Amino acid sequence: MSTMPVHKYKPFQPIHLPDRRWPGRVIDKAPRWCSVDLRDGNQALVEPMGPERKLRMWRELLRMGFKEIEVGFPSASQPDFDFVRQLIEQGLIPDDVTIQVLTQARAELIERTFEALRGARRAVVHLYNSTSTLQRRVVFGLDRAGIVEIAVRGAELVKALAARMPETEIVLEYSPESFTGTELDFAKEICEAVMDVWRPTPSRKIILNLPATVEMATPNVYADQIEWMHRNLEQRDSIVLSVHPHNDRGTAVAAAELAVMAGADRVEGTLFGNGERTGNVDLITLALNLFSQGVDPGLEIRDVQSIKETVEHCNRLPVHPRHPYVGELVYTAFSGSHQDAIRKGFKALREGGGALWEVPYLPIDPEDVGRSYEAVIRVNSQSGKSGVAYVLERDHGYAVPRALAIELSQAVQREAERTEGEVGTAAILAMFEREYVNRSAPLRVTGYGRSGEGAGERHEIHVQIHGIPHVLGAAGEGPIDAFAGALARHAGIAIAVEEHAAHARPEGAGAGSVAYVAVASGRERTFGVGTHASAVMASLAAVASAVNRLRQAPAWVAPPAERAGRGDPGGRSGRFAVGGCA
Repeated sequence: MSTMPVHKYKPFQPIHLPDRRWPGRVIDKAPRWCSVDLRDGNQALVEPMGPERKLRMWRELLRMGFKEIEVGFPSASQPDFDFVRQLIEQGLIPDDVTIQVLTQARAELIERTFEALRGARRAVVHLYNSTSTLQRRVVFGLDRAGIVEIAVRGAELVKALAARMPETEIVLEYSPESFTGTELDFAKEICEAVMDVWRPTPSRKIILNLPATVEMATPNVYADQIEWMHRNLEQRDSIVLSVHPHNDRGTAVAAAELAVMAGADRVEGTLFGNGERTGNVDLITLALNLFSQGVDPGLEIRDVQSIKETVEHCNRLPVHPRHPYVGELVYTAFSGSHQDAIRKGFKALREGGGALWEVPYLPIDPEDVGRSYEAVIRVNSQSGKSGVAYVLERDHGYAVPRALAIELSQAVQREAERTEGEVGTAAILAMFEREYVNRSAPLRVTGYGRSGEGAGERHEIHVQIHGIPHVLGAAGEGPIDAFAGALARHAGIAIAVEEHAAHARPEGAGAGSVAYVAVASGRERTFGVGTHASAVMASLAAVASAVNRLRQAPAWVAPPAERAGRGDPGGRSGRFAVGGCA
């Protein structure tokens, strides 16, 4: 048992809806979207937007394809009033876009709202008053009838003022604010009282907006509330049923999705969820959730980074790095098992050539929203072989064999643990090349020649040992086999090449070929990597790199002063014969 004061709170009562239908429904088309960034989002900012930031947000919303945009609360502040006038007087509203303005159900505020709309082609006037049991008791001190009277008087004035503006098509919207804290029968009663004043028809619908002004229960309860209203409201065919979820419990997106399944036609929200307290429902997440299910979201979100930059500039608030679809880290895997699955998923996509996106841990293709694959896999102490291998292949053109990736990843992990941070792609490359690639001391390959065919094939490998040139002549099935045989005999220890792989490096990653070998000597096994314009020279350099990494140094690669008593050619350039080839 905790010491939390749970006695101060009571659970929200479930809705009696035994035949609820929404759980079996699937969203197969996008709802109507209404952005409230310029009103609800703006009023929640520490530093409300000025004219420049408002216009930038307005243009971004238009570019994305929003057709309904709540642009302000013109009766509440002069800057909001001025912005509405600016949009109208400067002709900044496209013909297919409808602006929306909010007003309380108070006469002086309604009149000021209509003043702001003079000259508009089309506008939504959004009327509201609070209806919850708590606000009726604590804020207004009114019973149900008193709250209905406020709504009806406001609706009557809105209707009268709209009639005096025939040049403007006024669309009517009503919200019983704090709907989630209102008894459903009363919410129905007050909405229908407003409808009795406005007289909607199927050809001239009104918007009834049912906001989760405060998110008070789980999303399924909100869905039940919406379905109950959807099924019980009179003249449903004359209503656009709208929702406006807030995020107090952190489930606004789920609440909105379930509300659409329950019968809602329209969703009001903001980009990335800005708004009062914990914010509004995030329209970007909602839209891309639909997109991830193969449903056209009806919005252009092909460059989510640009949208993020605009919103951060206008709101002067950062978007969290874990924010769905847009955060800096949302397409990034640090976990080794996740990295392995993602790498294999990309490989399957390349090889399968299918149209469907199917990559583990990535619900959508980052490129579809303007993100790259660069940050899909990043490496820290939690990462494994696949992360290291993926970074080397993606960024530097090295398709590292699995066993080598495992060995390298252990060194990378030690470095990540030492620094307690991420090991970047440049650091991984530096560790890899320093330890494995073209290791040339003391043994370095400088040239290669071949003569004869078949059983008579002969190879000459030009090397330097501690800077002194030698030519190794050998017979073998190929240059690697011949080189390994020559080295084994001259070193006086058994050396065998157990693994060999090679590939061309892609353009931009470096010229020519890269080869990987594993060399075994007794119980020791080492890897080496070689790069060169010639595929053969790359393979020979890889063998030399592996030999140079042996902890048990071959006798003949000791410094010249240590070779004097071993019968080696000392400091002179020599020619060694192996397998009958001189």
